[in-house]
Amino acid sequence: MSDNPLTVDRIREITGLERKNIRLLLKELISDYENSNRPYKIYEIAKGYKLGTKPQYANWVKKISENKKRYQISKAALETLAIIAYNQPVTRLEIEKIRGVNSSGVLFNLLKHKFIRISGRKKVPGNPLLYKVTDLFLLHFGLKKLSDLPKLDEIGID
Repeated sequence: MSDNPLTVDRIREITGLERKNIRLLLKELISDYENSNRPYKIYEIAKGYKLGTKPQYANWVKKISENKKRYQISKAALETLAIIAYNQPVTRLEIEKIRGVNSSGVLFNLLKHKFIRISGRKKVPGNPLLYKVTDLFLLHFGLKKLSDLPKLDEIGID
């Protein structure tokens, strides 16, 4: 059991199986769990695989785990995450130009909660830090990969 999704490479490290066999076994397990009366299934999420509860059992699991504290994402943090996800790698100044407000505090909190990471420095005067979203971002928002984000024109943004 793992809190984080297991990649094929990590499963290979643990089991010693070949990637091809792992993918075949995962495909078989996913199909078997999906078509059974089991309350769980395997989700492909955040570049890996995770065992989770089927949606129809979510209320029961929610009652069990109500005491777990989760990071509440503010509107400012959500805006900043969206800007980073759609424009990465991106600097603080580029984020602030889009948002129109100082984003230092929001970036600090997103870094602290591991939704974003520093991916290097931009090769311009001052060498500002570049930010990208992390796999935790994908996991939190239920995405397999960044390309699963809706296109900007689909959500009414030009």
